[in-house]
Amino acid sequence: MTDGVNIRELALNVLLAVEKEEAFSHTALSSVRKEYAHLSKQERSFLTRLVEGVLERQIEMDYIIGLFSNVGIRKMKPAIRCILRMGVYQLKYMDATPSFAACNEAVRLAQKKGFRNLKPFVNGVLRKISGSLDAIAYPKEKEAPLLAWSVRYSIPEWMLAQWSRDYGMEKAKSIAEAFTRERRLCIRVNKSRVSAEALQRMLEQRGFAAERALLDGEPAFDYALYLSGCDALDKIPEFSKGYFTVQDVCSMLVVHLAAPRPGDYVIDVCSAPGGKSLHAAEWMRGTGLVEARDITPYKTGLIEENIRRMELCNIRAVVWDARVLDEHAIAKADLVIADLPCSGLGTMKKKPDIRFRMTEEKEKSLVLLQREILRVVRQYVKPGGRLVFSTCTMDRMENEENAAWFQDEHPQFSLVAQRQFFPDEGEYDGFYIAVFQYRKEQE
Repeated sequence: MTDGVNIRELALNVLLAVEKEEAFSHTALSSVRKEYAHLSKQERSFLTRLVEGVLERQIEMDYIIGLFSNVGIRKMKPAIRCILRMGVYQLKYMDATPSFAACNEAVRLAQKKGFRNLKPFVNGVLRKISGSLDAIAYPKEKEAPLLAWSVRYSIPEWMLAQWSRDYGMEKAKSIAEAFTRERRLCIRVNKSRVSAEALQRMLEQRGFAAERALLDGEPAFDYALYLSGCDALDKIPEFSKGYFTVQDVCSMLVVHLAAPRPGDYVIDVCSAPGGKSLHAAEWMRGTGLVEARDITPYKTGLIEENIRRMELCNIRAVVWDARVLDEHAIAKADLVIADLPCSGLGTMKKKPDIRFRMTEEKEKSLVLLQREILRVVRQYVKPGGRLVFSTCTMDRMENEENAAWFQDEHPQFSLVAQRQFFPDEGEYDGFYIAVFQYRKEQE
């Protein structure tokens, strides 16, 4: 505790913002970390792990609580529910936290949040769980595999059923397990400013562990590093100077596979916060133009902030709704990047609350939204140009099926490459990329 700041209370506030106000966990957590920038590295680490861990393991936490509580988890006050989840997570997954501390702090939080009368309930449930953790009976995989995996890996059953239909039962289990593994931060080197080798040395001299991120079958993929020991990017001079940006390996592959040429005109139709647009601008070494579009001034503001930090001159941010045709851009673009709104299930490691926001019905509506956008933005591609369609998910309906629909609907576009990445295959998100070439003959 620093200057009277209760780290567990900060974590509870973030979890309540996610649960009651439908805030996104990564933005709510980032906001708290900025407000309490004076926290020590250890305190920031504790806060982050507790918030992300509770959300990542929420189904398992609720299952355990349900075994020892005579009140259903959904009938509890949101604050009590979150306090119990935090307590169970500390008991089960944070070995450095003594059991008595997890229980006592939970009781204090209940009182501080105005639930003095529920202190005995919170204390009783957590102490029973503390004494029985090693004896908890989980659902049996042989009898009900989807339920067993749902509890063990905290993935909703409908997602596991979908992955099982698309990729088979064992692959579904492997994907789910992958979201519980620790992952390092992945960064992309701004090669227009510094080499990967030089940046690696700089970061290692600052005490970070930096390792080259390699990709099978892509020997020219030489600008990614895995970074460990970093919890505050804005305190790293090389980040502030624009020497690197945070980006997943698979996201980097969008521009890598599209390979824009010097002088190209590139339109990124759903760009914020701008990772792929920035990468394309760097790739073209200051030539041509990248137009990084998104739907609101807030989103384009994020892009502009990154443009300034990276000191790039051949890129501009533009407020534009991708569903609305820009007649001035018809047949003008050498490359259109369409990283479209999707279920985002491939990013659950970084955004664990996505698993509770998404539904099958929402997925179906996103499929239609992707098609609506693709119908519009394909018109920007000039004959001989390319369109790259990508998502950060692992749903065939959003990915391969939409790519097949697009090719059937617009046969002048040829599918030249597609790949589905899975989080159990490497230290990266679930991600899909399809590259289309517009044949030179006119429609």
